[in-house]
Amino acid sequence: MKKSVIKEWIESIVVAFILAMVIRTFVVQAFKIPTGSMRTTLMEGDLILVNKFIYGAKIPFLGLNLPALREPKRADVIVFIYPQSPKKDFIKRLIGLPGETVEIKNGTLFIDDKPLLDTVFNKRYYYNRGDFGAEGMKIKIPQGHYFVLGDNSASSQDSRYWGFVPKENILGKALVIYWPPQRVRIIK
Repeated sequence: MKKSVIKEWIESIVVAFILAMVIRTFVVQAFKIPTGSMRTTLMEGDLILVNKFIYGAKIPFLGLNLPALREPKRADVIVFIYPQSPKKDFIKRLIGLPGETVEIKNGTLFIDDKPLLDTVFNKRYYYNRGDFGAEGMKIKIPQGHYFVLGDNSASSQDSRYWGFVPKENILGKALVIYWPPQRVRIIK
C-alpha cells in the first residue's frame, strides 16, 4: 500500500510539471519588470502575465510557431527577444508596423506623416534620441519588423537606439499586472 501512495504522488508531480511547462511554453508566462522604461504603465518590480499564443507561440527546438490568433497591432505592449542580445527579453509598446514610416516631431509620433492621436500616444512626450530617432529623421520599417518605444521615452532604450524588432522575436502580448496587489490591472 505504501508503494502505491508514493507512486501516485510521483505521477501527480510529473503530470503537474508537464502541464506547467506546456502552459508556460504555449499559453501564458510570468515576467518581472526590471526598469522604469515603461512608466507609468508598468513600474519596476511589477509582475505581469504575457499571452504567448495570441501571436503564435514558438514550438521549442523546431523553429516553428503555432497558428496566430492575430497579428501584433499598434499600441500592444509586447515582450520580445532583444535583437542585440538573444538571452534578454524586453517589453515595450508597439508603435510602427511593417512598411510604415515613423517620425518623432516636437514630442509627437507620426506614422506615414500623420500624428498618432490615440490617447495612449498623445498624452506622452517622445524624445528625439538615438540613431533611429533623430530630429527630422523619417524611419522606414522593413517588412517583417516592428518599431517599439518605451512609454517613458526619457529613459528607455528602444527602437530609437537599436532599430527594429523582427517578428520572429516577439514572444507575446502583456495581459495583466498580478503583483503587487494595489497595481493589479489589465495592461492597456
